[in-house]
Amino acid sequence: MPALVDKSAVTKVSVDDFAIRKRCTYGTVMVDLETHRIIDIIDSRETKKVEEWLKSYPNLKIISRDGAQTYSSASTNSHPDALQISDRFHLLKNLSDAVKRYMHHLFPSRLVIPAISQNAEMQALYDTRNRAERIYFAHQKRQEGYTINDIALLLHSATTTVQKYLAIPETEIPKVKENARERQHIRQMQIKQAAMEEVRTLYAQGNAIDEISLLTGHSILTINNYLKEDCPTNNGHYDCRYPGKLAPYEQTVIEMRAKGITYNKIHEYICNKGYSGTVASLRMFMRKERTHIKSISKNENGPVEYIPRKYFCQLIYRELEKVNGLTSEQYEAAIKKYPI
Repeated sequence: MPALVDKSAVTKVSVDDFAIRKRCTYGTVMVDLETHRIIDIIDSRETKKVEEWLKSYPNLKIISRDGAQTYSSASTNSHPDALQISDRFHLLKNLSDAVKRYMHHLFPSRLVIPAISQNAEMQALYDTRNRAERIYFAHQKRQEGYTINDIALLLHSATTTVQKYLAIPETEIPKVKENARERQHIRQMQIKQAAMEEVRTLYAQGNAIDEISLLTGHSILTINNYLKEDCPTNNGHYDCRYPGKLAPYEQTVIEMRAKGITYNKIHEYICNKGYSGTVASLRMFMRKERTHIKSISKNENGPVEYIPRKYFCQLIYRELEKVNGLTSEQYEAAIKKYPI
């Protein structure tokens, strides 16, 4: 049977691999650059087999290929005088990957800009601490026919996070936003309120204070306080901060951390100045300080919105108008805050 292609007439080709069975078996395809048609296929991408295959085309002058060592070696060994060209697709892909890596280094995962396009309700939903509202929002939008991807874009969250939200029954969505310390404080106030009511009931029934002390286990001083009309139910020490061992050195710790000095070095320095606490105390202090600064800056700077970095990465190969979720106003605000 005569060959379908005159191999001696072929001078310009492009070679690339393709999957026969993904991640298991691969082959190599050859395309004539002049006719843009597939002219040959082999069921391997091993260097030796590709080299022998290319030798069967004796007059190759130009070989377009990707950056794989297999095709580089096979082309050099079979046709050392042929011009090897990196194809346009891989040139653009390598360039895009390099720019994307640079953008990942340049920008944070979420860019924070002044609120431009969102209302106050959406601003609250961006805050992951408002978990209950975010879960309700996800359920509501799902019932309205939104896809998981659409909801993820609205919440600026991952699709896996939205799936977890939707898996929570509405009856089990948390109703409160207090942290553990706040919940403990509320529980203690309820206990104290019940104890005050018990003491006042016993006193109203004619029991003496010492008898009430025997019945309830409270001290006489406590019972006298409970009987006062202005006795508060809350703990007066709650949310109060008392100066500890670190207090004289707090500003030093903040300044040294701002310069990138490690906690161990800071601990060693302030210990020489008289500090007797632990390194863990420094870390705890800085964590609270960062939270405090963040809350202050949020109040001072007004509402903000978040833009995922991936939207900016799409600008490598798309026009701004074709990037869903990114407007020209958001782009200008982001560039102003994160200048290149």
